[in-house]
This record gives sequence, structure tokens and C-alpha cells, in this order.
Amino acid sequence: MRFRLILTIEKNTLGNRIPMNYQYECSALIYKILSKSDKDFSAWLHENGFQAGNKKFKLFTFSRLYVPSYRVDGEFMQILSDTVEWQISFLPERSTQEFIQGIFQNQTFELGTRRANVRFSVQEISVLPQPVFAGTMAFETLSLICVSLRRENGKVDYLSPDNPEAAPLIRQNLLNKYFAFYGKEYNSKFDFDFEVLSKPKSVLVTIKVGTPQETRVRGFMCRFRMTAPAELMKVAYETGVGEKGSTGFGMLAFKKMEGPSSK
Repeated sequence: MRFRLILTIEKNTLGNRIPMNYQYECSALIYKILSKSDKDFSAWLHENGFQAGNKKFKLFTFSRLYVPSYRVDGEFMQILSDTVEWQISFLPERSTQEFIQGIFQNQTFELGTRRANVRFSVQEISVLPQPVFAGTMAFETLSLICVSLRRENGKVDYLSPDNPEAAPLIRQNLLNKYFAFYGKEYNSKFDFDFEVLSKPKSVLVTIKVGTPQETRVRGFMCRFRMTAPAELMKVAYETGVGEKGSTGFGMLAFKKMEGPSSK
């Protein structure tokens, strides 16, 4: 289930600057808000998630902030508009419309770091209609797709979605998420195709900036067409494509199918 939040910036309280790398802070904020309403659920989601083998999945994702007007100030973003839009998507059954709307409604929260922090208030929260899932669908990214491959020498390569090695990893990631949520294997015999429709734009994101745990993750924005069973399309739409969905990677928007691609 996907939610659209309209956030008002309280500029007179803390100002209007947030870090350009704000994804980790957004993820931590979601856990914090969940914990206000249901500490046991938030703790379980954070510590365990849904599990498939030795892999754990949180099974939610979120978009980048849509800021109508802003100015880049070094490593910070100055928000010039009065409101921003944010989308959050959950697959877990516990995250029903009433549950999520109830804990986000009328919330006021801070987002950022000690160096740049903004106070937002939730002006509006609404449920977005779910697309009709079909065997082949076109999407565009609302946040970066992350696909990584660990080589034999231990090096981790972040793959562009148009890399031939990326599609099998995206397919397996969907199967792992399906198993984690439903507790059963999906029939592995099905048609799968991942066709990139636009030149992927590469972005390097820094997670946990200024801490000993600081890491850099590369992701990509693009449009693409995917062929998969409708059940896996739903998993992709609700939890994101690729890795690190709960850190704000891989969120998709449905696009109307067009004719043959022109890359």
C-alpha cells in the first residue's frame, strides 16, 4: 500500500536546510514514527524484518523528497518551496490504511542532522491507487535502483540496470522478497525480462554521513520495462526493485506502456 504525504516546512523554527544525502535520516524517521504508535512492531521490523534464508527484508521503501523549488548549497539543500511531497510504500499486512494514516496524521517531525535540520508537519496523507498488475509493465524510478555484485576478490561492484549482470540479480531479489513475505517459494519457471528504456543516471549516495559507519552506495535513475508474473510485479511496486529498499532505494512509478523503446 502506497501513501502520499504533503509536508509543510516550518522555516521559522529550524530553517530550511537539509543534507543532500538524507536517505538514511528518512529511513530512521519512519522507524521512529512507527515506534511512537507500536514499539513492538517497530522493534521487530528493525531487528528482524521478513527473512528468506540468511537475508532479511524490511519490505517497505520510499521516494526521494519532491521539492518544487530549492537551491543547492554545497552539501546541503535549501528548500525554497513551502511544501514537499514524499511517498512511502509498505508490503506488510500489518501496515493497513488505518494503521499508517493514523500514525502519520498531524505528525510534526524533524529531518536532517545537527548541521542542517528541518521541521516538517504533515499537511495531508492519502492512499495512492494501486495499478492493475500485468505481465509486462513500464516504470520510472522515484528513487535510485541499487544492484550490487560481490566479486571473488571481495570487491563490491554497483551495477547499472542496463548491465547484463543486473537482471538476474533483480529477479532473484524479487523471489527472495516473495519468499520472505509469503513464507513459500515462488515457482521459478516464468518469463522474466528487464529492459532499460532511458540512459541510466548514476548517483553516489553517502549513508550515515560523518559517522564511523559511513558508506557510499551507487544507484541509478531510469525508465524501464519489466516482464514478470503479476504477483512479483506487486512485490516490486510495493517494496522497490533491487536492494536497500528500506533505505529509500528502488521505488517505482507506473508509466503507461508505449511503443518500441528508443534508448
